[in-house]
Amino acid sequence: MSELTPYLSVGDARAAIRWYADALGAVVSVEPIEMPDGRIGHVELEIGGARLMMADAHPELKCPAPLVGEGSPVTLHLSVADVDRMTEAARAAGALVDRGPEDSPPVGRVAVLRDPFGHRWFLNQPLA
Repeated sequence: MSELTPYLSVGDARAAIRWYADALGAVVSVEPIEMPDGRIGHVELEIGGARLMMADAHPELKCPAPLVGEGSPVTLHLSVADVDRMTEAARAAGALVDRGPEDSPPVGRVAVLRDPFGHRWFLNQPLA
């Protein structure tokens, strides 16, 4: 079966690893690879079984980080067990909550937030 895994570029991968762990419960599944210039070239995280890859921005390779506060053309959809709890943890850690948490039948309970690194997340707690 095919799989699509997001690969995020961020302005500070070390800070992002800590933030995603604290706010979203992420765990590092592949340890960071440090490049000769000190930037993180690759790391893998898991959030509730979902996987994402991440690296520091490499503008010279056409991989810039999003501009914080400017919005993102991509939204990361993450199914979670408790959207209220995760949204509050993210808000407490500095995320900007744009929507919810709220019931949105038939999708479930949802929230939309922007993390401190410029990425937009759609949290979804599917209907039981």
